[in-house]
Amino acid sequence: MKLSRVRAGVMRNPKTLQDQVLEIGTRLKSPPSTLLIDSVFAFELAHQEHLFSAIGLADIAHTLIAIEKNTIPKPEGGELLANLLELQSKPDSFVSIPANGDIYTNREAWLAERTPAVGWLGIGRARREATTTAFVLVMRQLVVDLTETLIALAYQLTRQANTHKLSIMPDYTYLQAAQPTSFGHYLLGFVYPLLRDLERLELLLSQLNCSPMGCGSTNGSRLAQGREQLADLLGFSKPIPHARDAMWQADLPIECAAILTSSIINLSRLAEDLQIYSTQEFALVELNDSHARASKIMPQKKNPFALTHIRGVANKMLGVLTTIAATARTPSGQPDNRLSVYGDLPEATLMVKNAVALMTEVLEQLMFNQPRALELVESGWTMATDLSETLVQKCGLDFRSAHQLVAFLVSAYPGKSALALTVETLNQAAKIVLGQSLVITKAQLKTALDPYQALQVRTEIGGTATESMDSMIADCRVQLAKFSTKTQANENHFKTKQIELINRASNASSADTGHRP
Repeated sequence: MKLSRVRAGVMRNPKTLQDQVLEIGTRLKSPPSTLLIDSVFAFELAHQEHLFSAIGLADIAHTLIAIEKNTIPKPEGGELLANLLELQSKPDSFVSIPANGDIYTNREAWLAERTPAVGWLGIGRARREATTTAFVLVMRQLVVDLTETLIALAYQLTRQANTHKLSIMPDYTYLQAAQPTSFGHYLLGFVYPLLRDLERLELLLSQLNCSPMGCGSTNGSRLAQGREQLADLLGFSKPIPHARDAMWQADLPIECAAILTSSIINLSRLAEDLQIYSTQEFALVELNDSHARASKIMPQKKNPFALTHIRGVANKMLGVLTTIAATARTPSGQPDNRLSVYGDLPEATLMVKNAVALMTEVLEQLMFNQPRALELVESGWTMATDLSETLVQKCGLDFRSAHQLVAFLVSAYPGKSALALTVETLNQAAKIVLGQSLVITKAQLKTALDPYQALQVRTEIGGTATESMDSMIADCRVQLAKFSTKTQANENHFKTKQIELINRASNASSADTGHRP
């Protein structure tokens, strides 16, 4: 999906009474001012252009059911359907013009030039019913698309986690080397937030999959609308129960923006880590050249530009979330809580989706520097906690005493590696700090300082041991397969219902007007 902006066009000069009524309605006696058109109508239209196809589906469904309910006479309804289908199939013939108002009235103007049956288009509904429905249809599809993209990212992270489950590296807290871990365990930590986001999106989709159609303006209509039939035609699971709530929902855009923010912040954290790890000082990873940008002044630089962009998207999304929450904080029944949201939220969803896809590609081609990672583990004191815990297990020390002893060793030998520690050095320190010698063998000390052993002894749920990693990876794959199956079923259902709607409308148009579909 590509969000478009207002298409260029020449403002029509109303010449007939019909044109004037169409442009300004019978309530207003003068056309909109140039300033209103240029500063307000153009802004509104720019945020609605991408609703064109979806609003067409809503118009077709509304007209089709209105004919079946005898709300619109069959001849006029068939004529209106024929023109709506033409507009739907030939969008290039449509040029939106700010002087004609919003997307609904621009479409109405196009139809008015072709058929007097346009007078039946708005029967029993406000224009915002059509635009609201179109917005929900667009967001419903975007949520499906985003879900598919997040699943692909989670699969890629899971594959990399499986590949690197024994790739030793330091884990970092406060950007300080903390404990030995594996690159695979590190990456798998970003899958679980994605699974939670997928759960949130699944719930959001179930809420978006309720139809606002047939709600009239706020409380239904005395004219038959066929809300259940309309919902079914457009692939919704059911109508929104309350007509006024159907028209003025403000919480779902906030919820969607919050999920987008959660997802992209998770990726921003990963991107920032990888950006640090790609520096000369860390040199743990290297991006493929296709995801980097060269410096125009410093020949040695390979800038991880893809990661910078993902972090920038997170920054932008924080602003979008604030904007959507702020615009929703209006009295009920106010249009200003949605005018910008019509464009901002779909655009933000597409922006996050593209960032997710980019991160998937980055990870697929990312190079992990295992020799450098092992060097960082072996050159410092990342085994300090493992040593402390071994002293508790093998020497009977309480953890505080073991912690004090190892901390003394780190301070006394800052330039040395923990792996160079001997039993003799350990006992000398123990006499100074604890006033006693320790009973520990060389083999026990060697095991305590072995980073590969450190991975394998963490056997409980969530740990770095191979068995634990295999269990988590398998669980992630099972969950992702379930999400994928549900998402594909939704995708197929929505596409099938759209095809069925167009075919049904074509047949009805042919039967009512004698035109061939």
